Amino acid sequence: MFGMSHETFLLLDAVVTVIGLIVLITKFKLHPFIALIIAAAFLGLTSGMPIGTIIKAFQDGFGGVLGFVGIILALGTMLGKMMAESGGADQIAQTLIRAFGKDKVQWAMMFAAFLVGIPLFFEIGFVLLIPLVFIVARRTGVSIIKIGIPLLAGLSAVHGLVPPHPGPLLAIGVFGADIGKTILYGLIVALPTAIIAGPIYGTFISKYIPGHPNQELVDQLAREPESAELPSFSITLITVLLPVFLMLLKTFADVVLPDGNFLRTFMDLVGHPISALLLALLLSLYTFGHRQGMGSNKILKLLDASLAPTAAIILIIGAGGGFKQMLVTSGVGDVIGHMAVNAQISPILLAWLVAAVIRIATGSATVATITGAGIVVPVVGMIPGVNRELLVLATGAGSLILSHVNDAGFWLVKQYFNMTVAETFKTWTAMETILSIVALGFILLLSMFV
Repeated sequence: MFGMSHETFLLLDAVVTVIGLIVLITKFKLHPFIALIIAAAFLGLTSGMPIGTIIKAFQDGFGGVLGFVGIILALGTMLGKMMAESGGADQIAQTLIRAFGKDKVQWAMMFAAFLVGIPLFFEIGFVLLIPLVFIVARRTGVSIIKIGIPLLAGLSAVHGLVPPHPGPLLAIGVFGADIGKTILYGLIVALPTAIIAGPIYGTFISKYIPGHPNQELVDQLAREPESAELPSFSITLITVLLPVFLMLLKTFADVVLPDGNFLRTFMDLVGHPISALLLALLLSLYTFGHRQGMGSNKILKLLDASLAPTAAIILIIGAGGGFKQMLVTSGVGDVIGHMAVNAQISPILLAWLVAAVIRIATGSATVATITGAGIVVPVVGMIPGVNRELLVLATGAGSLILSHVNDAGFWLVKQYFNMTVAETFKTWTAMETILSIVALGFILLLSMFV
């Protein structure tokens, strides 16, 4: 078309679509939900996809994201509401502030997110910990960006680099890597990377973008508790970390027990992210509700009210998933990936680059990791002696780069932190890019010793 190859046209089409999406939201102030639908339709039509395929791709992407993230957000928001109303979030915030001090509270947030995020999906960790960001910001007067960026960095680093997150876990299978070594190397790389992209970068960028949190969400998740007696720190921690514990048990059972074992099957059920969050929410109805003197009617009203502020967020994330699927179905991701494979570079750098360009094109870290590993693995077979565990990490690191308007996480952070698109680029997108590049540096350094 227009004298260009199909691959070149697809690349140009994707660039024009993304630029148009940004203009619709920033210049014409169109609601992101509507803008994402328009952008997805435009890309589908101009790339030559049949109408039926366009509609199905968007629906699959929308439903695929909300089928998991939507449920997680709803359950996590309810749990966050109970924790906030009972004073549990306030109890954790006060304990962190006392332990680290006001000047170093951003470090507390990063370490908390790093530990909690190891067995959790990014979205689960986000909705569990976001009340702490609002509470700590209110208690200390510290910028929400200075506190929030370290939390996001801790969660995102382990999401991209440490199994049992789905991307690294599937890449281990593709590359034939050892899971134990991958977890060890992943932790070695992820922690210093999170420190640089989190507390260090967060402290810097907060001087220019202090942030103004969504007041409706602050009122819901960070309000002063009515009860003067807060839940104990231990009870609060047990309730909030129950999903973490259940998912760790599931992972342990999957490793040590054979297929078909009853206990393993049972742990697969209760350790699934949705089941684990549901059980934690049910526990919170007692620990944060009845135990704190709340009646059933009040608890019902709190849970009902908690969902209202997340409605727009869920729709925007779903539309972002639809747009991402359009990029995948149109073939943009494949075109970029195969272009990267043709470059004559080291396997580790190649794995990072392929995942990075697919991530930029599709907006999904998991898709970038899985697709990138599938594209790179034939090349690895031609080069003996390549460390396969480091290839998993390099693929995961590449999958974190440059989160932008086609990533559901971009809109999740934007809405919760009440930022403009430009501010989200300067904070969240920049942080993700720092994570990706710094992690690559540590992986290349590690490759000299292992």
